[in-house]
Amino acid sequence: MISLNKVVINTRVLSSGLTGVQRYTLELLARLPDKLQPVAPKTSLHGVLGHAWEQFVLPTRLKRGLLFSPSNTGPLLVEKQVVTIHDITPLDHPEWLNPKFAKWYQFLTPRLACRVRRVIVDSEFTKDRICEATSVESDKVIVIPLGIDLRFSQKLEEDVDRAKETLGIPNMEYVLTVATIEPRKNLQRLLEAWYDACQKLPKNVWLVVAGAKGQRSIFRDASFNGLPPNVYMAGHIPDEHLPALYSGALFFVYVSLYEGFGLPPLEAMACGTPVLTSNVTSIPEVVGDAALTVNPYDVEAIAHGIKRLVEDGELRAKLSRRGIARAKMFTWDKTAELTWRVLEEVVN
Repeated sequence: MISLNKVVINTRVLSSGLTGVQRYTLELLARLPDKLQPVAPKTSLHGVLGHAWEQFVLPTRLKRGLLFSPSNTGPLLVEKQVVTIHDITPLDHPEWLNPKFAKWYQFLTPRLACRVRRVIVDSEFTKDRICEATSVESDKVIVIPLGIDLRFSQKLEEDVDRAKETLGIPNMEYVLTVATIEPRKNLQRLLEAWYDACQKLPKNVWLVVAGAKGQRSIFRDASFNGLPPNVYMAGHIPDEHLPALYSGALFFVYVSLYEGFGLPPLEAMACGTPVLTSNVTSIPEVVGDAALTVNPYDVEAIAHGIKRLVEDGELRAKLSRRGIARAKMFTWDKTAELTWRVLEEVVN
């Protein structure tokens, strides 16, 4: 039975592996446990079955209270609802996605945005895109930035060495990238840029690529050609090792083509790691002047940024200081507080 004095939160997404959307949902649940009542299928449901449960079963589990759907999707039958839409990749870049997945969200997202009481987004970029791509009113879309977990902080050298040993990373200086291996993360261009740059870099500097391949049901083929020299494919990195891995890097590179927010650059900044990242979509508003930004479509520009940061210790130190200060502006406590204000406003 659903309590009338709580907001119901749709937690179907938590049956999937940990990504940014799941982390967002968990962080809000941890901070609003007395105000949010989770509802999910009794068993893990994915794909068509998961969407069917959400569209037709979830509405029957509600009373007159408010539904909060935090993961891009929600039931069209429920008008008294707040939905968080983290990005609109299926509308902007369907070519990167599984066609069935893209078509479903091309149908769902515009209708859901217009149907619900409020839409929460992570960035001004996503707000602008939603308002341009749908007929939703601008004042209905609320920007609430994401936060950084406190465990992302500068780690000691022994912590870095322990993480490298556990993950099998050779004992060398390294540039780090953390991203699911999928088209929009732009790894093909990054590897091409690394090939160009590494010819002029010290032989002991490597690129460590940390990340699992994207889900086949969602992403088109994300394979790329042979690896250039001095590249270590670390695969999926357990969450507990990420802060140390960030901390040990010369710098962090994240040349994504499209982000609704972009947590990894901020996580690296919180660890005191200089950042080289993209100058497109939401990323500039997130990193401000605390990162070196480049055109992610320009291999030469990426290569130049890599070479510059490897060689310029003074620039790395400056970006490290700015990054630590910038990251402190983004907290999950603030995200939860602002989110609850929106939910409370709709309830009242």
